[in-house]
Amino acid sequence: MKKMVSVGIVLIVLSLAVSAPAFAAIEVEGDTYIGVYDKYLWRGFDLSGSEPVAQGGVDLSAGAFTLSYWTNVQLSSDSGEGYKSGEATENDFTIDYSRDITDLVSISVGNIYYMLDGLDDTNELYLTVGLSTVLEPSLTVYYDWDEAQENGLYYTASIGHSFDLMEKLSLSLGALVSYNDESDYAVGDYSDWHNYELSAGAEYAITEQISVSPSLLYSSGISDEAKDAIDSEMVGGVAVTLTF
Repeated sequence: MKKMVSVGIVLIVLSLAVSAPAFAAIEVEGDTYIGVYDKYLWRGFDLSGSEPVAQGGVDLSAGAFTLSYWTNVQLSSDSGEGYKSGEATENDFTIDYSRDITDLVSISVGNIYYMLDGLDDTNELYLTVGLSTVLEPSLTVYYDWDEAQENGLYYTASIGHSFDLMEKLSLSLGALVSYNDESDYAVGDYSDWHNYELSAGAEYAITEQISVSPSLLYSSGISDEAKDAIDSEMVGGVAVTLTF
């Protein structure tokens, strides 16, 4: 199963890369952002001991390709979990290729390299298929081809909607459900529904390039295996983004 998924995603990457038009002149655009949150919540796991964190990153895009860097910094020590204030507990690097297949269907494929403090680093390939229709549904499959000993697969399905409240202010609502297929290194050694997430966020444009975005997210386990691994959690914070 793992080999089939890996070969399939690699073939997609190669076919998309070969079909991509050559650039006479490469134009680079992107954004940089920084945010403060009351905890670091990832796939339902509290990875900061319920202590506040700062998260930031940079995205650089050229054509259909995007290179991203993201980091999580502990803002308060937690002796129980061993998290230390000022420590960068995670640094991620992502390479992504995204394009519209039709007016209705879009696709993204890429790889995330996770650099983890105190744990072995790992890699995940991912493939996302999205629909430009009501609620913008999307399906993503992640494959841990590095440290996972079992299938290493993790799936998410999501919907969302954004609408303008006024000229410079917009509101976004979203929902996500996940399924774990023996992604034993990152999530757990079981195959069952993992968690669901409900999110709400706003974005206020201070200028054409600078925006501020408060957000809230609620996560809860679904299956008995997931409920044994994670608690129901809520995380809130605010981020500032500069586009260029």
